[in-house]
Amino acid sequence: MAGALGTALLLHLSFPVGGPMPAWRALLAWVALVPLLVALVRMAEDEAVRMRPLWALLTGWLCGAVWFGLHCSWVYRTMHLYGGMGGGMAAVSLVLFSLFLGVWFGIFAGVWVLGGVALGRKGRGAGTMLAVAPVLWVAMEFAVARIPSFPWDELGYTQVDNGLLTRLAPWTGVLGISLLLAAANAVLAAGLLRVRARGAWLAVWAAMAAVGVSGFWLHPGQPAATATAMLVQPNLNVATDDVWTDAQWQAHMAQFARLAAACGTPYFAGMDGGMGGGPMQQDADCASRRPDLIAWPESPAPFRDQDPRFRQAVAQLAQQMQAPVMVGDVGMDLSPGPDGRMEDREYNSASVIAPSGAFVGRYDKVHLVPFGEYVPARELLFFAHQLTSQLTDLSRGMERRVFRLARSGGRAHQYGIFICYESIFGDEVREYVELGADVLVNLSDDGWYGDTDAPWQHLNMARMRAVENHRWLLLDTNNGLTAVVDPNGVVRQSIARNRAGVLVAHFGLEEDETWYTRHGDVAGLLCAILGVGFLLWSTRVLVGAALGRDPRR
Repeated sequence: MAGALGTALLLHLSFPVGGPMPAWRALLAWVALVPLLVALVRMAEDEAVRMRPLWALLTGWLCGAVWFGLHCSWVYRTMHLYGGMGGGMAAVSLVLFSLFLGVWFGIFAGVWVLGGVALGRKGRGAGTMLAVAPVLWVAMEFAVARIPSFPWDELGYTQVDNGLLTRLAPWTGVLGISLLLAAANAVLAAGLLRVRARGAWLAVWAAMAAVGVSGFWLHPGQPAATATAMLVQPNLNVATDDVWTDAQWQAHMAQFARLAAACGTPYFAGMDGGMGGGPMQQDADCASRRPDLIAWPESPAPFRDQDPRFRQAVAQLAQQMQAPVMVGDVGMDLSPGPDGRMEDREYNSASVIAPSGAFVGRYDKVHLVPFGEYVPARELLFFAHQLTSQLTDLSRGMERRVFRLARSGGRAHQYGIFICYESIFGDEVREYVELGADVLVNLSDDGWYGDTDAPWQHLNMARMRAVENHRWLLLDTNNGLTAVVDPNGVVRQSIARNRAGVLVAHFGLEEDETWYTRHGDVAGLLCAILGVGFLLWSTRVLVGAALGRDPRR
């Protein structure tokens, strides 16, 4: 139990807690898995423990449940304050959420110890068992991204500020960094367990850690910024700003136009809240420039793409600024239902308006948030709407789109738009670049998280998308963190959270394609295949031993 709790706590501290993460805490990721690995190896070697794989599964499950409970404690606040859920039910939701996702840590531990027992039958020691651990860990992260579909803060994200390790991301994605970190943890565990050649194991770990950690002092060059976007941060209240009176509509739309046309609010030349942000700055000559893009984020604003009043307002803004506009809104259309009748459907969308005021098109969010934007297994969970008053049931978009846009007289750029939670899916975001996007835009409403760890965690995951695809990323949020990220994953500009403003974001264009963009999570897929093979082999060995066959053959 101590090993499970130790790993859960170290993992939690390896990620942002309450604000930007200091670089030294990312170093904890190099040792965070060790307590759990050591405990599981000892369990696999202890023949006095009956049903060792089952006990390993429970130990891993405990580790995962505590980790998700600590790391995603913002679930309670979101459900209680903004989801209309009572405090007790919100707490129960967090517990169930943690137990559900924690079981994947249990599967990792159970399969690994099952294999460790099989290896022991074959006369192999802890060293061989530990060599398998990194592959199974990445296989687990790969599975979590696709089955429960919640790849929140995989291990590799801890190194997003590591200028050396992030060079793996354009080849392997974040999972390649996870694999390297898990391998370093396994090597250290081997040394601590006094397996053969203990000193050599510790020396290898020290060398790996020294080289890897040096990346935090490696500062990549800054790519050239050749374009400008106005990223509006309206700072609307997610609990109350979904319905406006006529007077409120006029006031908010006037503010939208005013912010879009402004010279920008003071910004950090780095990340809001520290991490090299330094003193705030402001462009002196921005009034003489026309933006290449104006963006309004996903927000609680009552924007409907079929509302004539909304269409007129944003068309006028585009014409006035002679620039394309992206606006987070609710898309609406008529589609045939299960019974063949036409019915209204609503989408979490982003509408795109040309400088002429014409509506170019709309992106409908493809990857929706379960229990936030739709009810999974609706027939089974028919009671979900009774638990929270804010649960919506949106339709899923069917395609990812790239929009070719240019300000009047300016150069055209190809923008790939994805919305909020979609930024955590690397294998999906890369599809926008495959479709031709030379700039990525994430429209998000992190107001649902409140003042928790989640906005900072979300930002770091979005930053990895920029690295994996070697693209500039414009991150426009309702209440922060609104920022511009360069292709190296470095936050170049950001504005203060929880206040209305606009970031005059300087960005550039990239046209190359990385190996990861073209091929996706091959590293994760290979680990998953090897993990399944290891499970089948282990099962065969142990079944053979139970039937009296010689396991050493």
